[in-house]
Amino acid sequence: MRQIDRARLQKLLVTIRVELLGSPHGEVLRGEFEGLYKLRVGDYRIIYTKVGDDFLVLRIRHRSKAYS
Repeated sequence: MRQIDRARLQKLLVTIRVELLGSPHGEVLRGEFEGLYKLRVGDYRIIYTKVGDDFLVLRIRHRSKAYS
């Protein structure tokens, strides 16, 4: 997260609060990332998993590096 500029990071964190805390229904991933979910925020991807009623954010990366 240190590599993301402050304004963009703020937008990502707000999206996590609003989208995931309100209704965590991202797109289901397949293949190597099966069982995980993604949320698209501009050019960034938030990859997370559901843990009971909560969620755990695993990655916040630019889309070109999110799956590597």
